This record gives sequence, structure tokens and C-alpha cells, in this order.
Amino acid sequence: MNDVATMNKGASCSPPLTHASYKSSYKPIWCPGCGDYSVLSSVTKAFAKVGVPPHRIAVVSGIGCSSRIPAYTSCYGFHGVHGRSLAAATGLKVARPDLTVLVASGDGDGYSIGGNHFLHACRRNVDLTYIVMDNHVYGMTKGQPSPTTEPDWDSKLSPGGTGLRPFHPLVIALASGANFVARAFSGDPNGTADIIAEAIRHPGFSFVEILSPCVTFRPEQREWKQLAHPAQVGTTDDPARAARYIMTDDGFNTGVLYAGRRAPYPLDRPDARDDVTTLKEEFAL
Repeated sequence: MNDVATMNKGASCSPPLTHASYKSSYKPIWCPGCGDYSVLSSVTKAFAKVGVPPHRIAVVSGIGCSSRIPAYTSCYGFHGVHGRSLAAATGLKVARPDLTVLVASGDGDGYSIGGNHFLHACRRNVDLTYIVMDNHVYGMTKGQPSPTTEPDWDSKLSPGGTGLRPFHPLVIALASGANFVARAFSGDPNGTADIIAEAIRHPGFSFVEILSPCVTFRPEQREWKQLAHPAQVGTTDDPARAARYIMTDDGFNTGVLYAGRRAPYPLDRPDARDDVTTLKEEFAL
């Protein structure tokens, strides 16, 4: 091979994808010490592990601290309205099944105003990945209790605590039909990246709860570093077994807790689309 041919061959090769390939030029503006910095790093590392180029990935979010993530990646991004990220992502994935779709949310955005969408996204089992950064508080709006806040957490906005039973995301996801259920901890960015990559590869609706401390409004969450630990049981595809384990979980087990075998929606079926002329004739008065 001559020198010119060698040069042209080298010029046509794309550089290898690394986590930096998925980072945008925008600098994150979370509070110092926020776990979401680490989650962002885990997301870009996971994309590099999967090896899908940025232009084949869409990152969708709603409202909240966690929902800034699309702007910090070089992928396609959609910053939606509060609680509606899963609705937008579901429509996108069904219309463009060739795209890898990841949805980023928080415990307020995902489990409160977005709770109903969460249930039905699990049930529909569309092939997308949903990561929820859970810090048990509304961080962006100055520290209100969220659906996962402990009932006795005392604060200026909820003196003495709310007294309400916390939302249990893993149980709800499993009962609603999610095909992959896992928990990660932002203090373990490499482990979190591995779990997110596995969630992306797994067919169907994959849900990953990520414990991501808000040290501004919940400084006691620094202790999560000592509390988070790998689950002592292996991944199961038996929902009954997974349910028994999750219901007795201490809230800090990390790892893949359930990997199901449900076929993702839409199921393979004959193409029933008609052309525009046929549709017009059917609706003609």
C-alpha cells in the first residue's frame, strides 16, 4: 500500500469513543458536593461502554436538578416539562426505535407529578432506560420533602416531618412491569456506570434508582457512603423472588436486583400502515 493510500485510510477512521466523546462544552452548575456530578460522569462512561455514537443517543429529562443532564452531554437532548419526560421519551422511542433513549429524572419529577407516567412506562415496557437521581428532597426548590423523604425528617418546611409513608420506587417498578430493576450509588461512579450500561443493553423498560446525596439541604446524607453496599443476592428473573428481596431491603443495597424476560413493546407484527391517499379516503365525508 502506498503512502497516500495509507494516509487516506487513516483519515477515514473515526477516533475511538471515550467518556469525553459524550460531554458537551457546558459546565454543570450543581451545588458543590452534589451527587449528580458523579452521575453525569457515570452516564458518559456508560455510553462509552455501550459504544453507541452520540448522534444515535437521545437524553430526555423533565424539571429539577437532575434534569439538567441533557445539556451536559453531546447527544441529542430534550428538556421537557415537569413530570412528563417518560411520555416524551416513550413517543420518541416508538417513532425512532433506532435511537438509544435514556431518561434522566429526580425523585420529585419522577415519583410525584410524574408518578402516573412512571407506572405506565413500566407497564408498556418500551425499550428505554430510566435513571432517577434520588436524594429524598426537592433540591432545586429549596428543600421541600419529596415522595421518598422519611416521614420523620424535620425541616423548616415540614416541622416534625410529614408523617407520610415514603414511596418505594423499586417495588412500584417491579409490580408495574419494569423489565430491569437496579439501584446504584453516586459515590461509586464506576459501579454506577456498569449498571447503567447493563440497563441500556437489556431489552425493554430498564429502571435504575441512583442514590445521589443533596448535601446542601440534606447534609446528613454524607453518611450514605458508609451505608451503601453491594446486594448479597444475585440478579434474578423471578419477579416473586425479587419482590421478596426488595420488600425486606434496607434501602442501600446496590446492584441489579431484577432482569426480566418480557418482550419489549411494540411486539413484532405485520406492518399495517396505509399511505396518505388511503387514509384520506377513509375519513372523507
